[in-house]
Parts: sequence; structure tokens; C-alpha cells
Amino acid sequence: MKLARLYVVLASMLSVSLFARAQTLPADVAATVDKVFGQWDKPGSPGCALGVYKDGQIVYKHGYGMANLNDDIPITPATVFHVASMSKQFTAASILLLAQQGKLSLDDDVHKYVPELPDFGEKITLRNLMHHTSGLRDQWSLLDLAGWRYSQDLITDDDVMSVVTRQRELNFKPGEKYMYSNTGFTLLAIIVKRVSGMSFREFTTKNIFEPLGMTHTHFRDDHEEIIKHDALGYEQDGKDKPFRMNLTNFDTAGATSLHTTVEDLQLWDENFYHPRVGGDAFIQQMLQRDKLNSGELQDYASGLAIGTYRGLPTVGHSGADAGYRSDMARFPEQHFSVAVLCNSAETNPSALVHQVTDIMLAKDLKPPASTTANSSAPTVVAPLTAEQMAAIAGTYWNRKNDEFATVQIRDSKLQIDVGVNDLHTLKQFAPAHFHVADVPWGNDIDLHFIAADAGKLRGLEQSFGGDKPEFYESVAAYDPTAAELAGYAGAYMSEEIDPIYRIDLRSGKLTLIRIRQKPDTLRPAMQDVFVGEIGTIRFTRDANKRITGFILDAGRIQNFRFTLRKN
Repeated sequence: MKLARLYVVLASMLSVSLFARAQTLPADVAATVDKVFGQWDKPGSPGCALGVYKDGQIVYKHGYGMANLNDDIPITPATVFHVASMSKQFTAASILLLAQQGKLSLDDDVHKYVPELPDFGEKITLRNLMHHTSGLRDQWSLLDLAGWRYSQDLITDDDVMSVVTRQRELNFKPGEKYMYSNTGFTLLAIIVKRVSGMSFREFTTKNIFEPLGMTHTHFRDDHEEIIKHDALGYEQDGKDKPFRMNLTNFDTAGATSLHTTVEDLQLWDENFYHPRVGGDAFIQQMLQRDKLNSGELQDYASGLAIGTYRGLPTVGHSGADAGYRSDMARFPEQHFSVAVLCNSAETNPSALVHQVTDIMLAKDLKPPASTTANSSAPTVVAPLTAEQMAAIAGTYWNRKNDEFATVQIRDSKLQIDVGVNDLHTLKQFAPAHFHVADVPWGNDIDLHFIAADAGKLRGLEQSFGGDKPEFYESVAAYDPTAAELAGYAGAYMSEEIDPIYRIDLRSGKLTLIRIRQKPDTLRPAMQDVFVGEIGTIRFTRDANKRITGFILDAGRIQNFRFTLRKN
């Protein structure tokens, strides 16, 4: 049976919920949903638009807060939002449509269409780009290293290509692992343009949006364009601080730049049940998860994340750019979806989607993971002694991701530092198990400290929401002298970007100075290894133990090499 049809059959077999065939929600249910957005539903605040879809209909839509604080324009379901990385599914869809037309193959080498991309000695396929397995370094991270200020400086396709084409290495061999990379989707949009002979905006409008009747949806490729009923993006510098505008400044599309409404998104959502664009085979390809070279199946399909929420299968994608946040989650077995589009950087659309889902699908959902995980945990745990806290305190290293976390004792409490003075208090809920006390999702984090024994390293297992834990091994603290710190000072350069990076000793601390960024204090983690806002800096030495440069690991950029400039 075709997958798109299977969606419909499964939905019809399930028990009828309180709104199964309704076109509108009962007043009491709508009021309960509205309370979820109460924080944002007021004058003087940005907010969100909500769309709830069931059995091919919009069963509830509403706007909360203001689309434009300058002129007191409220958000409505017809308000247009920049939805950031939610864009990626439409980029992937464009490639699949071109493949249907016989104009390209997903297994084509990207160099066939983008010959200016460096030859890394490995074949990178369009399929790799679509599933984040290409190994290409992320464009936003590269632009940041090169001195661009995200959402402040104008960024074009040419700017992206100017840094991508200078790269000498990949993060990893294509297909070896999954690592989210916006670069791949910018390249896919460029390929759509070169293969189709149309701009990416024209192709998606003609082949996706117009056929579905999405009349208020398009990819913006001109930052000066006027978009009617468009929401402005906002952010706060801190709690109770005034809102300030934070807008995108892109002339690049594919990884981002889709503008749409919760009303239009329902038409796209329904295409996964009754495909008017692409047909059943297209839907199957959109939902097909990729495998790594090892055979391990990934949870990412074609611009769509495949997962579960409280026991139910889900399909969706979130987005975050400047002052915009978005998420849409589809529950295919229930023929149910929720879309939340927001214009404040302080919103959490994914959490809002889940809260609405909790109300609508209460009878279908399993208890929350945090509840089941802690159901047998004691309600009272004996306070840790000073000796017990001292045994936990220390530096922990995730060898896989080259990330560090430091646990320290302050004011007789254990605190974890996941960056540089980014401290969070730990709250014990079971022996050797801790939550993070001062963040909204802290109870979903399980930090399990493991004592050393004959068969296991002393370390820390960190899991989120019941996911497979990441292991951080305990490493010896490094406390360099002032003279040792001074030995790292110097000017460093990379062949892959233009700016010079300077490392100085300031007020007894090693400090990174780079263009258009605030000074970054580097905290010692291990011998020759420091951690800053930029990421992990690992200094290199020659056979005579003299410093020659450093290697930067910064999330979506790995093994980025700098050499010490000689005087």
C-alpha cells in the first residue's frame, strides 16, 4: 500500500477524538489551548500564530501578540512569518521533483552541478546534502569565523560560496555520520536554479506553492522586498528588558528564507495524505530516512525529522533565525498536525506544539518521558556531603564531539559550566543522578555521574528526554602558570578564511580577539586545550614542543586548522 494512502487508513482506524470530524473546537477546548499562549497574548509583545489541522481541515487557528510593535498590528492566522529551517523540506522536495522529471539523480556527485566546489577527494551526492551526511562545514559557522555578523550583515549566495569554496577539508567522510549542515541546502537550491533554468523562488512557486494554492508563501531572495502582512522579528536582551527588532538580512534561500502562514502550511501538510504535488512516490521519498555507510538508520529524511512524541510517530521540522522561531509537527497515525510560527527569539515553538498536542491528543499519548523515567525515583534524596560533592566536581570531556563540561562547587552547591561561566545548578533526584534546576527543560536532562572501577572510566553520562546518553570521561584539570599561558599568545591564520585571530594574555587569562566579535576568554580544559564561546581550541606543537598553531572544533565545524604566523 502506498505510504500516503496508509496515512489515511491508519487515521480512520483509530478511535475518534473529541474533535475528530469537527471543523472547529469546542469553546472550552479552544480556551484551554489559548492559555498555552497566554504569556504572548498581550499588547506590547510579539507572539505566535497557531494552526491545528485534523483530517484535512484547519480545526483551530489563532493569533497571539503583535506582528509589528511599531504600529500595534496584531498577529492573525494570515500573518506571514519567516520560518527559517522549516524551509528545508521544500528545498528537498524541489530536488525530488527534478529527479521525477529525469533532470538529475539523487546519487549524482554535487560537483556535476557545482564544479567550483573544492575536490575533497570524496564523492558527495545530492542525497548526502539532503540528509546532512555530506561532511560539509556549516555555512553560518564559516561566515561567523570569517567575520560576518549573522542577521546583521547582508548575506548572499555569493557570500556563502566565497567561504565554502575555500575549504580544504570536510568534517568527516561523506556518509560516515550525521551532522546538520545548512551548506548542503544552499547548494541544493543553487542546483535547482542551474538545472531548471529558473530562480529557486520561481521553481518552488510554480511547482509547489501555486499547485497547492499556497498563495501567501514564497522564498524571499531579495532582502529589500516588501511583503504584505509580514511579521517583524524581535528579541530581548534579558528578562523584563524591552523588545528590540532582530530581522534576517539574507539574499540566500534553500537552507532558510521561506515566508509562509499557518493557513498555507495546512495545504502542504495535507499533501502528505492526498498528494496533489508529486504523487505517492514523491511522498515516500520525502519520508525515507537515510542510512550511514555503517548501515545505521538515521532519523532525518528529506528536510524532515522523523521521531516520536509520547509514544506517537511524528514528522516535522523546526526553525530559528534572528527573531523568528517556528515548528510544525505531524502525527500521521492521527491525521493531526500543529504549526506554531513566532516572531520572538524568546519563544519555544516546539514546546508550544507539544502543549497543544497534549490537550488535543490526550487520550492517545503515553505519559511524559520525564514522568515515567522518574516514577520509581525517591521523592527525598539525602543531601550530598562535602566529600561526595568533591568526588563529583571536575572536568569532563566528550571525546566524540570534543566538548567539555566542568562541574564545580559554589555556595555549597554543585554547578555545571557548559561553556565559559555558563553556570547551572544541579538538583539530585536519585543517587548519582541529577537534573538541571534553573532551565525550563531541566527535568528532561539526566546527568549520571559514574565512579571509576576496574571496567569503566570515571565519567558522566548525559541524556535528554530518555535519548541514548552521551559519555563524558573525567580528565585531569589543567591549571597553567602565567608563563605557560603567555606561551600560547600570538597571531594565528587559516588558509580557509581571511581574518587573523589574535590570542593575548589579558588580566591573567588567555583571550581570543577576532574581527567583529567581543573578546572571548579561553578557559583551560586539558594540557594545550582551551574552551571558549567559539568552541574547543586544541594547540598543536612540533617535534621540539614549540606551538605551531591550533585546531578548532566548533559544533558544525570540525578540525579547522590555524597556523601561528611567524614574525
